[in-house]
Amino acid sequence: MRDTFLPFSPPFIGEEEIAEVADSLRSGWITTGPKTKRFEQAFAGYLGAPAALGLNSCTAGLHTALEVSGIGPGDEVITTPLTFTSTVAVIEHTGARPVLVDIEPDTLNIDPALVRAAVTDRTRAIIVMHYGGHPCEMDALRAVCRDHDLLLVEDAAHALPAKYKGTYIGSGDNPVSFSFYATKNLTTAEGGMLTGAPDMIEKAIVASLHGMDRDAWKRNDRTGSWRYDIVTPGFKYNMTDIQAAMGLHQLDRLAAMQARRREIVALYDEAFGGLDAFDLPVTRDEVEHAWHLYPLRIREGALKISRDEMIEELRARNIGTSVHFIPVHTFTYYRKKYGYAPEDFPIAYRESERLISLPLHPGLSDGDVGDVVGAVKDILEQEG
Repeated sequence: MRDTFLPFSPPFIGEEEIAEVADSLRSGWITTGPKTKRFEQAFAGYLGAPAALGLNSCTAGLHTALEVSGIGPGDEVITTPLTFTSTVAVIEHTGARPVLVDIEPDTLNIDPALVRAAVTDRTRAIIVMHYGGHPCEMDALRAVCRDHDLLLVEDAAHALPAKYKGTYIGSGDNPVSFSFYATKNLTTAEGGMLTGAPDMIEKAIVASLHGMDRDAWKRNDRTGSWRYDIVTPGFKYNMTDIQAAMGLHQLDRLAAMQARRREIVALYDEAFGGLDAFDLPVTRDEVEHAWHLYPLRIREGALKISRDEMIEELRARNIGTSVHFIPVHTFTYYRKKYGYAPEDFPIAYRESERLISLPLHPGLSDGDVGDVVGAVKDILEQEG
């Protein structure tokens, strides 16, 4: 057993990020400014996105995209129950009604056939979430949106740098929101990025900073003016230069970090692929997986202990894990408001009950991976 605890997914920060943050602190400009602009441009260039806006979270990007697209009371927005709460909460924030549909049993992404069946004359948008870094079936989802004139919003919190049919997630005109939270493939500690068509991003710039018609950098630099107007009741969602300073170097190292993630995934696949106790994550032929998560699924009857007990057994062996996710429809707020029962979305509920996300980050050594594998196999030997 390991002598020290192995965290599930700590941030992977280099000296370049530290030096760039220090440079920002010394520069006198620590809020939204020149480094944020550089990061936005570099990020858009990396993906081939039409435009990009740095924000303080992926949640902010999703909410802003809905708001500037006019989603509001009386509207319905279709999304998945197997996601983090923010994907659904942003719909509530607009006053629209979230309409949940079940997932595909292999990828755990939203099922396009069920999306199509759920469309009504009140449906205005679909939010898809690329679970674990595996892109959704985008051709089928885009077809639903074309047929019914719907807005397609992508929650890409897990999906940097994923590709669907050779094209990066986030390279199109529709709104796509990324997360740079501490555990993500690229981190700025907190933070996010919204990509999409330039006209949408221009509206989002205004909405994301109090509804002001000019940002602080334009007002407070040497050529700026103190005057501004409020053209909409906006939000406080802007990214800071301190965050962007980290992002610039994280983006430079993203390819190398992804290569290490894929090496770790290959080690896990080799170790667990021949075991009858588990279902491994899948990768369809048409996608390039971002591998934000490695979700292992325990087959029914494979262990004498529950999933929750297995997590505790792993913790006792100094291995950190997580669960992605507790289905949104099982939370108190949504149960009380909409009367959901766990079985209303049977695939999402069933799969969530057998999920364990294993440690996956570029800082893992082969020895660390071996410790994870050894701990899982030890539990299987004792409890299988």
